[in-house]
Amino acid sequence: MEKEYKEYSYFDEDPKKGWGFILALAALLLFTFMGIGLDFDEYLQHKMLNIPSGYFYLIFSIDILMIAGIVLMYLYRKVGIFLFPVMLVLHFFMHNYYLSTFLYSDVTNLFLFTGFGMLAIIPKWKFFR
Repeated sequence: MEKEYKEYSYFDEDPKKGWGFILALAALLLFTFMGIGLDFDEYLQHKMLNIPSGYFYLIFSIDILMIAGIVLMYLYRKVGIFLFPVMLVLHFFMHNYYLSTFLYSDVTNLFLFTGFGMLAIIPKWKFFR
């Protein structure tokens, strides 16, 4: 007498992108653009602050990869879920190490990613490729 076990799903099984998912990614994008704005302000003042120009090639590349991670999450790609937080943490540590600045926008963005990941991204995990 074998019991049949059904696969239980506590999450929404609809692959359609709902408002919660879209708003979560929009919030991540908003705080990412706030970080990019800070990077741009530092670029405009890099001679006064004695920041080497090579730093900005690296930090703007990281910014572009963060945006790419959000776009990939919107397109249901698993690589975006891993790319975004790695680039976000790298962005935070680069500011902390090279400029000795603590970016609250990055910390807030990481908390948003973690919280929205629980509420909006993880339920759609099986639709990610």
